[in-house]
Amino acid sequence: IMQGRPWQEVMFLAERVCGICSVIHNMVFIEAMEQVSGISVPPRAAYLRVVANELDRMQSHLLANFSYCYTIEHETLGMYLLDLREQVMDLLERLTGARVTCAYIIPGGVRFDIHAEDRTFMLESLARIENDLIRYAGMFETGPMIALRSRGIGILTVEAAERAHAVGPTARASGIAVDRRTEHPTYRKLGFTPMVRKDGDNYARIMLRFDEVFQSIRLIRACLNDLPAGIIRGGGTCSAGEIRYSGEAPRGELTYTLRTDEYGRIAEIQIQTPSIMNIEACCHEMIIGVDSVADVTSTFVSADPCIACTER
Repeated sequence: IMQGRPWQEVMFLAERVCGICSVIHNMVFIEAMEQVSGISVPPRAAYLRVVANELDRMQSHLLANFSYCYTIEHETLGMYLLDLREQVMDLLERLTGARVTCAYIIPGGVRFDIHAEDRTFMLESLARIENDLIRYAGMFETGPMIALRSRGIGILTVEAAERAHAVGPTARASGIAVDRRTEHPTYRKLGFTPMVRKDGDNYARIMLRFDEVFQSIRLIRACLNDLPAGIIRGGGTCSAGEIRYSGEAPRGELTYTLRTDEYGRIAEIQIQTPSIMNIEACCHEMIIGVDSVADVTSTFVSADPCIACTER
């Protein structure tokens, strides 16, 4: 569908690969085009990209943890998390104008600036979300029934994770500090370091996502508090070239390999999504030794598989 189309059309197709993590598809595709074309991004726009990307990561992680809680029949905690996700989606809409397919990131910058009142509202909302999340993460961390359904179940060792080429929270919950954000210039400027846990079980994967939601709040807060002044669009023209470019989606490494012609049309494109590797890790490593059908289901859900990304 993408081949032969101009980048202006492909950017909308890219974010429709997955409705749960559309911002990172938008970001990786556009940043790949910028790398090919030598287009620079103003500092203010670079920080706003991180805000959008981390809001999208928050809602995705909260949805994943809701799904797990629902699967182990802790519906109360699941609904609490789903309510928090709605609040995050509202913030994403306030910044970008849309809740799911935002098309916020464009070559050379972003579509919209953030107003002072929206910045204040977002900081206040994040403080409320953070306070609620402390309670909900504590409920998961200390719940005895949750521990019975989660600790020591679906174990993915470091060696198994490496064999399966697991990525994202699935790998980091097994002690592998792999995260493409460590290579991104804006995240480096923010002092980003990956969150890691070592137990490699269902419990570790869910708790790691809680850890990363807290981390996303800190990153957004840092961007908004230190938001550079200036323009949000630097301009530029997409041109011919070829590149393999990766970013860190909520589920792990997302890679776009593309070739463009002199008019910025997509001559060839391939998309590698993270769920493929994580589903492999689950099917061949994590469910080995799981004792019940119910735990097979919860172990699969703990890997946060995205079928849309996998089918793409």
